[in-house]
Amino acid sequence: MYALIEFKGKQYKAEKGSVLKVDKIEGDAGAAFDIDSVLLVSDEGSIKVGAPYVKGITVKAVVESHGKDRKIIVFKYKPKKDYRRKQGHREQFSMIRVQDIIGA
Repeated sequence: MYALIEFKGKQYKAEKGSVLKVDKIEGDAGAAFDIDSVLLVSDEGSIKVGAPYVKGITVKAVVESHGKDRKIIVFKYKPKKDYRRKQGHREQFSMIRVQDIIGA
């Protein structure tokens, strides 16, 4: 059984026990929360597709940890004009574990 969910503007495939890397969310490690924006649910060959969301389906998840991605270098320059700018950026993320898909 799996579900396609929309979380913070992005789509993820959630299965029971899977770990997802999502944009940073507020909450300490171990905090549980529910995701109601389920786009599709597949259960033993039967598929339910929402318009836009499937009603009555909830994905329960818990925050595992927080962290930062690897550094991305942003380098701008204009040729022959002596213009160069170098900037680094590290995106913050959260690892969440899907505990269960309720209602399927």
